[in-house]
Amino acid sequence: MRPLVFLGLAIVLRTAAADPVPVRHAQGLVHGFLTLSDLNHHVLATGDLLQYNNGNNVTSELIFHFKDGSLHDETAVYSQHRTFQILSYRLVQKGPAFKHAIDLSFNTATGRTTVKELGEGNKEKTISDHLKLPNDLANGIITTLLLDLDHSTPKTTVSMLIATPKPRLVKLVITPAAGGSFSIAGVAREAICYDIKIDLGGVVGVIAPLVGKQPPDFRVWIIPGKAPGFLKMEAPLYDGGPVWRIELASPVWGKSDN
Repeated sequence: MRPLVFLGLAIVLRTAAADPVPVRHAQGLVHGFLTLSDLNHHVLATGDLLQYNNGNNVTSELIFHFKDGSLHDETAVYSQHRTFQILSYRLVQKGPAFKHAIDLSFNTATGRTTVKELGEGNKEKTISDHLKLPNDLANGIITTLLLDLDHSTPKTTVSMLIATPKPRLVKLVITPAAGGSFSIAGVAREAICYDIKIDLGGVVGVIAPLVGKQPPDFRVWIIPGKAPGFLKMEAPLYDGGPVWRIELASPVWGKSDN
């Protein structure tokens, strides 16, 4: 398996088979600043979340520039006409932070999926396929729809396309967990949290935990309320990779600008 491909900040959720969640919080213009660090608080990359509309369609871009020159560039285009549904997706990962340089893309209207991987000797390998992609596909849009999920729902299951390196559909199983507290300028706030498990399915899903191939669970924290928002995520960006933390960042001004 190559990248886990679930970062982005919105996800198509469902409570029944192939039923995307209705739009409760329509998405609009966003430019957020992010940091990516290890669990010891060492910052590895800085990033931007860009989101903009074209009618009922939304483009969400997540870009991380690593200190070592690596790049994580993820773009999801999705519809928010009554329900959230992904239209197209592309992920590029390259540089020493990743085990494999990869370019994964798909279009849900045509079902065409393409995985380009840079192997030994910088030889590019391309695998293309046509798949029947479900309308609860989750790639690249995780937290925006977590914001639409009722925290009292005991379990929600969605689909995801991964590269193994051949494109393959798996399930994400989302369950609520204890949230925890944080503070803003010394004032305490309460967060809610979701645990997300990758279900490989079939014989592979049964064997994977026994041979150490089961991807680790990951967690997402959000602030609830009338205007819910993303707080942080802990997850690996690729199969076999370490768990990294994504958090919101604030601008720091130079002394001359104070």
